[in-house]
Amino acid sequence: MQSTIFEAPMFGLFSANPSKKYRKQLSKLQEQALTAQRNGDIRQYSMLSKDADDLWQKIQQMEAQQQK
Repeated sequence: MQSTIFEAPMFGLFSANPSKKYRKQLSKLQEQALTAQRNGDIRQYSMLSKDADDLWQKIQQMEAQQQK
C-alpha cells in the first residue's frame, strides 16, 4: 500500500480533529441548557445537562486516546 504525504506524522497539523466537532456540539447543548434554565424549564435543562455531561465524557475519552 502506498503512503500519501498527508499520512506522514509531520503533517499531523493538517489532519482533522475529531473532537472539535463534538466540542462544538457540546457548546450548543450547554447554550440550550442555559436557555431552558432561564425560561424555567427545569426538566428540559436537566435532560440537556445530562446529554452535555455524557458528551463531555466522550470527548475526554477521545482526547485521552489521541494522547497515547
